[in-house]
Amino acid sequence: MTLSIAHLQPLVALIAGVLILLVPRILNYIVAIYLIIVGIIGLGLVR
Repeated sequence: MTLSIAHLQPLVALIAGVLILLVPRILNYIVAIYLIIVGIIGLGLVR
């Protein structure tokens, strides 16, 4: 089984959601990191 972006996005969203529920103060960091990673992948800088 290969692990692709299609498999990782729901897993990352689930982990981020749980972290936001447990520690709401880290919401800004989670959103910022997610947007940076999605932007880098969208530009094709990481495969």
